[in-house]
Amino acid sequence: MTWYGAVFTLGILLLPYSRNYFIEVGVRWLYILLFSLSLSAVLTPIMRMIALKLEIVDIPGGRKIHEKSTPLLGGLAILIAFNTALLFNMILDNKMIVLLSGGVIVALISLADDWKEISAKIKLFVQICVVLVMVHFGIVLNLFPLNTMWGYLLNVLFTIFWIVGLTNAMNFIDGMDGLAAGIATIIAVFIGIVAYQTEQPFMGWIAIAMAGSCLGFLPFNLGFKNPASIYLGDTGSTFVGFVLAALAIKGNWADNSRIVSFSAPVLIFWVLIYDMTYITVERIVTGKVKTVREWIDYVGTDHIHHRLYALLGDRRKAVFFIYFLCATLGISAIALRYARPIDGILLVIQAFLITIIVSIAEYSGRKR
Repeated sequence: MTWYGAVFTLGILLLPYSRNYFIEVGVRWLYILLFSLSLSAVLTPIMRMIALKLEIVDIPGGRKIHEKSTPLLGGLAILIAFNTALLFNMILDNKMIVLLSGGVIVALISLADDWKEISAKIKLFVQICVVLVMVHFGIVLNLFPLNTMWGYLLNVLFTIFWIVGLTNAMNFIDGMDGLAAGIATIIAVFIGIVAYQTEQPFMGWIAIAMAGSCLGFLPFNLGFKNPASIYLGDTGSTFVGFVLAALAIKGNWADNSRIVSFSAPVLIFWVLIYDMTYITVERIVTGKVKTVREWIDYVGTDHIHHRLYALLGDRRKAVFFIYFLCATLGISAIALRYARPIDGILLVIQAFLITIIVSIAEYSGRKR
């Protein structure tokens, strides 16, 4: 979709008749998808100009493999498109307002980091505080008995690990053109499918709004002929990671088994979980980090996209490899709808074995 095409589409969608028609025929989700996609596509070039004007650019160096300074603020276009699409098209309950507000707060602190650079410890502290507020409003995992103190505390602890961990995992994996936005789109689509399976329209609309916002941004970030003209920045990567991770906790994943409810989101987010786990274990084993503070501050080229790039010798191949890996595991999550608990366990084990195979190939490629 060209920029003028996006403007035209958005103009049509803003007409009251258009919105009412989509709702009447029962495809509100399609309206949200098109609205968020077109608004994101309209806003992204504007954000690029603003980033250049304010000199909010990503400079090559460290774990970054791009060769020239590139404007940031692509994530701001996604944030605005996502929230606008939802505010125009759905009724928000208290929990959803808290979730979306939390995402905005996390994005704003990351926006400050994109512009002036702030300490990673401050960003982590803010993320944890936002998650604790969400827990207070009832957005919390239900893995352990809630009627016991130990069960409640474990649920809170795992909620913090899940949301904060995946938020930063999405940020870490944003190291190649189109990678983070593409993964976020795939994850959002699978969450939307599960929402349809389990008859959760609100969860589905939020997921579709995220997918559309990322799709509108992707053409500017995943150029087939030229390098990306704009990046998500920490603003975008932390925002999409936070919202998707929190949405996974708020939603109901299965009615018949707690194991299946646990397995489905783990499979959908597996690539992020795997990458975060791999780099943590490798850095500790090799002595690269010895304390939590060193882990937070460490900058390296040992993420899955770096390793696949070393193996395949082509950035685009590495990105699409990760896309297909993410989609493959997402399909496994969809298959869990009517599965037995043992099937959920086996599919998680299968995901683990798949990533071991990938790790062996990566390691062999690096050694060669």
